[in-house]
Amino acid sequence: MDLNKMIPKAGSAIVTVTVFLFAIFQIINFSMGSFFVCLILPIGFIMMTAGLHNECESDRKVTANIGMIFATVYCMLILLVYFAQLTTVNNEQLTEQAAKLIDFSKFGLIFNYDLLGYGIMALATFFTGLSMKAKSKTDKWLRTLMMIHGVFFLSCTFMPMTGMFSKMSSDGDSIGGRLALVAWCVYFLPVGILSFLHFRKG
Repeated sequence: MDLNKMIPKAGSAIVTVTVFLFAIFQIINFSMGSFFVCLILPIGFIMMTAGLHNECESDRKVTANIGMIFATVYCMLILLVYFAQLTTVNNEQLTEQAAKLIDFSKFGLIFNYDLLGYGIMALATFFTGLSMKAKSKTDKWLRTLMMIHGVFFLSCTFMPMTGMFSKMSSDGDSIGGRLALVAWCVYFLPVGILSFLHFRKG
């Protein structure tokens, strides 16, 4: 039993399933379902990234290490964001000021931390992809998708600074945001699938 292959393959499956479910929950506007799968996604992502890190050749270890560190930072930020939504926000009566800060639907501080987390995830995929030496067509696609995904770091990090999400909150319109998230799922879903195929091949 090769756990170095089994665990990353399981992680890739978790990434694939959670991203797919997240897209479905966004389409039907089931926020609690979205929050729950986002609590699971980082765990699968860490497992998947660790597998790619383990395979990295010696001349790309620094790049792989950077990717692994960024994946860990992403995991911690996102776990904190969605655990707060499923516990404190869901179960307690919040003051208006507290709700503005930690209620995800208010597009406030916790929402900005979420975007920061996914910006860091983009850096993790970029450096992890950069560390790969693709030896097959599917691996070339995986590497390319992961590296291009790094561009999301810019939008996730700098868009909140423009105040556009505060405007969305005041307008009470989140449809555009949900469509953008579905589009991200369509892009990222192949990363999970190709990673699964990569680890299944061994």
